[in-house]
Amino acid sequence: MLPEIFRDKLAGINSTTFLTGMGVTGVVTTAYLTGRASFKAAQILERENIRRIATEMQDKPEPPIETKDKIKLVWPLYIPPISVGCTTITAIIMSNHTASKKIAALTVASGISERAFQEYKAKVVEKIGAKQETAVRDEIAQDRITNQPPSTSQVVMAGGGEVLCHDMLTGRYFMSDMEKLRQASNNLNYEIIAHDYASLSFFYDLIGLAPTAYSDYVGWRCDDHPEVIYSTVLSPDGRPCIAIDFDSQPHPEYSRLW
Repeated sequence: MLPEIFRDKLAGINSTTFLTGMGVTGVVTTAYLTGRASFKAAQILERENIRRIATEMQDKPEPPIETKDKIKLVWPLYIPPISVGCTTITAIIMSNHTASKKIAALTVASGISERAFQEYKAKVVEKIGAKQETAVRDEIAQDRITNQPPSTSQVVMAGGGEVLCHDMLTGRYFMSDMEKLRQASNNLNYEIIAHDYASLSFFYDLIGLAPTAYSDYVGWRCDDHPEVIYSTVLSPDGRPCIAIDFDSQPHPEYSRLW
């Protein structure tokens, strides 16, 4: 357990950040204290060796210093680095434990939000009809592209197509066409059926986009079977644009390996 002063400190700040800082500081401090203790220990042992050699000229010479004698002479010097090292290990373990709990909580929250969104979406379709729901979704895509127009440097030449496309999840623009997008959607579901899961990065690879830190950690399981949703809108400069999204959003804990 950490000392009381550290537990009080954790109550007022981000515990993971504080514990990580303790771990980094502890590693440096442990290394410094160990080096200083080793230097002092070498001096003590050298003086003891000189003293024993000097006794060889006397009537009662002392034997050469043995390992157990060395330990008795220098072990108090290593109490500080050992103490700091134990505290450092505790801080690292607690930081990992705290981070794991936060990740688990966020994962649960993500699942709850996804279920709530799907329930809300189903109720919207039930109330206003599928056509009206599609129209609303298209309007949202149009607003997104109008507010975040593409620039020449932002458009990724991904799949070799000639149609401007917009990924609603990451906000990236790229060039592709409907045929390549549909083929990527089919291959994504084939991957899920064949291997029980697929990541969002796998889909991005199919359409020629680079993976992101987000896409590497979310995806779909075999019971999801995501469908790519297409919205045809216009960019501010008048170009046709295909906005893509998913009816089933990618989520953490999609992989059987995790």
